[in-house]
Amino acid sequence: MKYKILILIILLTSCSAHTTKLENRSPFISKGFAYIYNDYDYENKTIKGRLDNSKLQVSHNKLRSNTLIKIINPRTNDSITIKNHKKINYPDFYKILITEQVANKLNIEKELPLVEILEIKKNKSFIAQKAKIYKEEKKISSNAPVTSVQISNISKNKNKKKKLKQEDFYILIGSFYSRETADFLKQRINKEIPNYDNNKLIIRKKSNKEINLISGPYKTINFMKNDYILLKNFGFEDLDIITNE
Repeated sequence: MKYKILILIILLTSCSAHTTKLENRSPFISKGFAYIYNDYDYENKTIKGRLDNSKLQVSHNKLRSNTLIKIINPRTNDSITIKNHKKINYPDFYKILITEQVANKLNIEKELPLVEILEIKKNKSFIAQKAKIYKEEKKISSNAPVTSVQISNISKNKNKKKKLKQEDFYILIGSFYSRETADFLKQRINKEIPNYDNNKLIIRKKSNKEINLISGPYKTINFMKNDYILLKNFGFEDLDIITNE
């Protein structure tokens, strides 16, 4: 009997530790393009689930249903906090699926639907951790080229509206401390992705401690998608996008 009680205590302790670990994980952060829902894409199975465009609804394919999500338009700072309606599979290039009502609420540019996604966790201050998480997400794993991506503005020009149609997009492949590491990854892509346009690969010094390997420029989302998929198939998990206005 004592043996069985001991086993039960170990199991309960193990479950408790696992739960604590899940609760203490960092909130989900992502920046990229939103997919604006339409029934045509659902009927043609581009999207594997249905939303109601007359309602404020969103779907994120990595977060559980009813998870609170804050969506921000980085250009206007308009935001909405909303529950994840349900998990729906949509094209991997996009970061979230939203209805037209949500797009209108956020004043999103339909042709360039840039958004920032923040998971809202109970009893946790997200904003205080935001800068730290961004910094950690830029680190490159020794076993993979890159694990996450972010969209950032690499220009100090504040006149957004006038240059919105002239902006260029880049895929941020990785951030490094040394140029040698960036060169190594560039050569690896050149060698192992033969159908990739190597002229698009650029090494850019952002600061004394940050060297970026980027791909671009791209004028439209469609051209960017092709290279994004090639890099994704190569082994990158989530590639961020930076804009140059």
